[in-house]
Amino acid sequence: MWTQALVVSAVLLPALLAGGLWLWIRFYRKRHPNIERARKTFHLRREWLEARFFTLAAQSGRPRELEWVDCEFEDEVSFARDRQTGQLRALVGVTIRFRAVAGGALEHNPNVANLRAATAVFLLLDDEWRTDGRALFNLNPVQAIQRYREEMERVE
Repeated sequence: MWTQALVVSAVLLPALLAGGLWLWIRFYRKRHPNIERARKTFHLRREWLEARFFTLAAQSGRPRELEWVDCEFEDEVSFARDRQTGQLRALVGVTIRFRAVAGGALEHNPNVANLRAATAVFLLLDDEWRTDGRALFNLNPVQAIQRYREEMERVE
């Protein structure tokens, strides 16, 4: 009986320790991702991410009564970390051109043609950069970090 308990604990204890270590490493990596690797991955995937951002933003229906025509991305990227979760965000300044939806309330509004400044938001989830098409209008990346300073902090 004691030998069975000893064998079970000799097998089970290391397995539990290895599983606990694996979970801790995974949790730690989510809270403290490798910044340099995240930057490199973002730059490698940037063209695809920009296209994905535009597609999702254009499909979002926001702002109402406007269609996304073009989105020009700035070269500079600002990185920030969510203060609660540690999740990394990449913020890129964009200039967006809209047109009014045909037959909509803004169809004859001359201001629709004005270019709009915003910040495109990208998120690092499980070591993969993603976007949901979220744009922070009337803010450049530095202003966005400042505006949402309770929620995120700049990463150097």
